[in-house]
Amino acid sequence: MSLAQRISQYQSQIPSCRPKVAGRLTRVVGLTLEAIGCQAAIGDLCQVETSTGYIDAEVVGFEGEKIFLMPNDTISGVLPGAKVIPKLGQVDFPLSSELLGRVIDPLGKPLDGKGKLAKSDEKYKSVKINPLNRRAIKQPLDVGIKAINALLTVGMGQRIGLFAGSGVGKSVLLGMMTRGTVADVIVVGLIGERGREVKEFIDEILGEEGRTRAVVIAAPADQAPMVRLKGCETALTVAEYFRDQGLNVLLLVDSITRYAQAQREIALAVGEPPATKGYPPSVFAKLPALVERAGNGGEGQGSITAFFTVLSEGDDLQDPIADATRAILDGHIVLSRDLADQGHYPAIDISKSISRVMPAVTSPEHQQQAQIVKRLYSAYENSRDLITIGAYTKGSDPVVDSAIKLKPKMDQFLQQGMLDIIPYDDGLTNLANITASFRP
Repeated sequence: MSLAQRISQYQSQIPSCRPKVAGRLTRVVGLTLEAIGCQAAIGDLCQVETSTGYIDAEVVGFEGEKIFLMPNDTISGVLPGAKVIPKLGQVDFPLSSELLGRVIDPLGKPLDGKGKLAKSDEKYKSVKINPLNRRAIKQPLDVGIKAINALLTVGMGQRIGLFAGSGVGKSVLLGMMTRGTVADVIVVGLIGERGREVKEFIDEILGEEGRTRAVVIAAPADQAPMVRLKGCETALTVAEYFRDQGLNVLLLVDSITRYAQAQREIALAVGEPPATKGYPPSVFAKLPALVERAGNGGEGQGSITAFFTVLSEGDDLQDPIADATRAILDGHIVLSRDLADQGHYPAIDISKSISRVMPAVTSPEHQQQAQIVKRLYSAYENSRDLITIGAYTKGSDPVVDSAIKLKPKMDQFLQQGMLDIIPYDDGLTNLANITASFRP
């Protein structure tokens, strides 16, 4: 063996590392910190000196010798020329079964006052799954809500969007699913919500029974955009950890819109140009990368069935984020403000909602019955104005006649109390009773 070959062999056995070279702060603009003289790569954490101690900030970009950092906390007490010290090594996130029943922030710190979490026994690293190695979606998931189970059946491993404006019952619907699902583990990401709503969701909507098999990651609206961004990613990491243990996970993220808005704030702060209605291109690159992490695993792994809520600003379903997520998800459930105003809960508009994997997880008879209800529902809605003012003449359309006759039964079927849990088979029985008298 030559000398050059020996040197190459020894070099390959030496772990690579970067020197811990501190830099100094040169500029603070809005949420962005600029530093020079600091050797740190994108994604690395650094400690920034302040008058009261140190705050953590993540490297999000660079220009020449300058690096751009985004803090994980509010910027206060920062002085010109302050030290910027790289934090070498990865942050040890406490991934273990002890997470069940706990409420944590995106960085792994407990928020529930139940003490520190033990460090994970082994280093877990999420591995991207080859799409050809994923198991097909063949089994329905019972979420305890008859309108979804019967008409918008969710498959185990499906990714589905929950589209709605503000105040129409998204969080309540998520809470109902946490109590009614048959999944082994529930991971809830509350991203960009009001602090008051976080506590209400945990105490009142989720409840003690729901918390026992749930992990809640909370990043309220007053948190820095970097923390809100990490909130969604942490929720996916926790869900992947339990999936890789062979468990079936229900992942609820409220909301992916706040994730996109956090990335927009970060991207615009470091100089990325806006593209679609103020959203930079990086937002639309991150959304599919996040969503594709959910789904069925390979052989020996479990599944992640994911519900991502999408906040439709002004009830506009053509909002850029709503439009982008609808294209990359396996279906969408639309909540209607008109139904909510009528006291119809859950306010699911079945005529605008669809589950793309329903044909793969249900029988032909079940699919036919669901189509009948959707057809009757749409026929009634299209003729609602004529029916309301008494201008509709009975016998003009047999389908509308049947819709008028079955409307009370359909309304009763589509509504459900917040604390009620309807098993999957019971929902199918109720569906069959509604459609039994219909003759197309």
